[in-house]
This record gives sequence, structure tokens and C-alpha cells, in this order.
Amino acid sequence: MAIVSFSLLALIVLVGLLGPLLALRSGWRIPVIVGELVGGLLIGASGFGLVDASNNEFRLLADIGFGLTMVVVGSQIPVRDVAARAALRRGIAGAAVVGTAAAIGGIALAALFGTGHAAVYAVVIASSSAAIVLPMLQSVGVRRATVGQLMAQIAVADIACIVILPIVAAPGRAGLAALGAAVIAVAALLLFFALRRFDRSGARSRLHQYSEKRRFALELRFSLLTLFSFGAIAQFTDISIMLAGFALGLLLSATGEPHRLARQLFGMTEGFFGPLFFVWLGASLDLRSFATHPAMILLGLALGVAAVVVHTPARITGLPWVQTLASAGQLGVPVAAVTLGIQAGTLAPGEDAAIVLGALISVAVAAVAIGTIGRRAAAGKQADPM
Repeated sequence: MAIVSFSLLALIVLVGLLGPLLALRSGWRIPVIVGELVGGLLIGASGFGLVDASNNEFRLLADIGFGLTMVVVGSQIPVRDVAARAALRRGIAGAAVVGTAAAIGGIALAALFGTGHAAVYAVVIASSSAAIVLPMLQSVGVRRATVGQLMAQIAVADIACIVILPIVAAPGRAGLAALGAAVIAVAALLLFFALRRFDRSGARSRLHQYSEKRRFALELRFSLLTLFSFGAIAQFTDISIMLAGFALGLLLSATGEPHRLARQLFGMTEGFFGPLFFVWLGASLDLRSFATHPAMILLGLALGVAAVVVHTPARITGLPWVQTLASAGQLGVPVAAVTLGIQAGTLAPGEDAAIVLGALISVAVAAVAIGTIGRRAAAGKQADPM
């Protein structure tokens, strides 16, 4: 069945609805993307084989979804948050401590399982995910100002791991990947200064009002132009569109993303392209390889436990124990590692599923920890109603 057929697109949207379905019960705190991954597993290599994840057209749509997903993730990094900036020093220290522990853990896991992917494991288990942790904190009524150090540490880890991952995932192309990352970073920085000047002159406000009045969606068009331009640089230098999307997201966060643009990007991403990407990723995973490579199940469990363990040393920087567990919640970087590995063909059979399994374990631990943070915050409000 051709990927361009409406019947196949309808199937992808249909199974993607498993995400909201599993997330209906807020007490479970199951991220929407978990259900979307399950939907992909059902129709892909692990299930009924209804879609071919290697199809170039399917992969292109998935790449667009990945890029837009990373735009949303990057835009949620609290770059302009005063409380997060005030706690930045401790957040950097905490991320550095976690990174050191993760390096040791990555080497140990690669040696134990003989995969040779120590650097990839280190980056994966050191990562945190603002896209996972922020919504969970909001769902239990925790204000960002009360967890400033936690948010700063997650932001630093997000940025560092997303920049480093494309380089360690394909060591043979590290030089070209580093060049591509540098070009995207410089382009984003130049755009930041240009937009700030544009904003101070009042031209940005006038453009916004004109676009809204005429319903031209000009800000969305310029954002997509930037994303695809960054994506072209990423494609030319053999790095993931992940970095292109994240750079644009950070740019939007730093310059102040208009609410209208945020809604438009959210609608495009969460309504179609984001679920399509996660369905594609699920369809790409072959869980049947666990049967022939049972050691990969142990690897997944080990990655999940390691992700939690390496985040606990952040306690020495003043981060409360329960918040160190919350900071372990990760999905974006592990998913990116799997995507890069699938595209480059560098992962062993079952290793992709093992990395996702490890990430889901960390999300479960983070959900429990954030539930505890929420209960303590609620108890504090009751004890001090003023």
C-alpha cells in the first residue's frame, strides 16, 4: 500500500488516537506518545506489518513530525524564566554531576553487553526531557518558580544532550556533524539578534497584527521556512532534523513565542505530524528481536535503572531527592537516538527497542516522583493558605 494513500494516512491517524486514549486517566500520567508508539508497534514490524517504515515518503513525513516535535520541546525550555535563570548555576552543576556519572554508566553498560555504544548510552541516560517533566508538573499543580533548579538542570541537560547526540551516534561523520551543528547554532543566533531588533522597532508587532487581521499566518510560514532551512543544513551535513527543530524552538522561547503561533504549531504538531512520527517510530521497532536477542531486554532494564541512578548524585548540588528522580524522566533524546540509529543502521537487532524500554522505565519513575512532589506542594498550600 502506498504511503500517499488516504487509507494509510487514516490508519496512521486512527492508531495514533491510542495516545490520547491511554492518557485519558490523568492519575496514570501516561504521556500521549506512549500510546502512539504502541499504535505504531501494532501496525508495523512488530505487529501486523500494515505499513513499511522504511518507505522514503513515510520517513519524510516522519522527519517533518520529528522536527516539529523538537520545535515544541525547545519552545518549552524556560529561557526567559527569571526563576530558572536564577537557579542556572546550580542547574549547570547538577547536569555536570549527572553527566559524569552517566559517562561511567555508559562505559559499564557497553562493556557488559558488548555493543560498543558507550557514548550513545552515556548521552541517553544523562538526558532529561522538558517535554515530559513540564506537563507532568503542571498536571499536579506545581509552579515552575518552586522548582527552579530542577527546571534549569533539565534545560541544560536537554540542550547539551541534543547537541552531542548526533556527533556520538555516528562517530565516522562526527566532523561533518559538528560543522552542521555549528552552522545551525550560528544561524539561530543571528536570527535571534535580528528578531530582537525587529521586535524593538515595533515591526514585529505590526506584522503580527497585519497577519492576524488578514489571516495570513505569516509567523507560521516564516517558522516553517526556518525549520526547513535548518533541516536542509542538517540533511546536507548528515545530522538529524532533531537539532534543527530544537534550535528553532529555543529561538522562539528566547524571543517570546506569540500565543497565536504557539497554538498553530501545537495544532500542526499534536494534531498530525507529531503522532505520525511516533507511529512511524513504533512501526520501525521490531520487538520480535527480543525473542532471538533476550539480552536486549536486560539492556533496556539496565538503561532504565541507570538513567534513574545517575541522576541521584545531583542531590549534592542541593536538588531534593524526589526531584532528582523526577529529573530522570526522558524520552526525547532516547527517541532521537533510536531514530538516528535506525536511519544510519548502526544499532544491533533489538537495541532500538531496548533504548525505548529504558526511557519508558525512567518516565514511570518520574511520574511517581512528580506525584509525590505534587502531594507535598498541595500539603504545603493547605498548611499555609496565605
